[in-house]
Amino acid sequence: MKDMTVVSRRGLAIGEHLRRRAVAAVLEKGMSIRAAAQLYEVSESSVRLWVQRFRERGHVRPDRQGGGGRSRIEPERERILRILKARPELSIHGLCRALAAEGAVFSFATVQRFLKRHGLERSKRLAAAELVRKSRPRTGA
Repeated sequence: MKDMTVVSRRGLAIGEHLRRRAVAAVLEKGMSIRAAAQLYEVSESSVRLWVQRFRERGHVRPDRQGGGGRSRIEPERERILRILKARPELSIHGLCRALAAEGAVFSFATVQRFLKRHGLERSKRLAAAELVRKSRPRTGA
């Protein structure tokens, strides 16, 4: 009887349970990588990777996805805060332009994520700028 497993759609991570079963088929039952891949309806390269990972690390958990936390914008934190302190009304596009004028070019999305991560969303900055404007003494006629 064929094993009734849920097969992942292409490009999505395959569950750890299925990975462990495929590795066990190879290492404990002596099945070839090709046969295990066919049985569990995954690629041979995936089974080969899982077996290698199990031998090296003792587990088959997937590696973390993403850029590994290396942010190009984080080193520019002081520059960004300086610009926002001088011009708190700046939009994200305006901040991108101000940074670019100083040689630090970042996409809108990168700047937006940075601001959100540091609690500096546009609406909060605009509200703070409005409070500053209201607290200034009026001059004129």
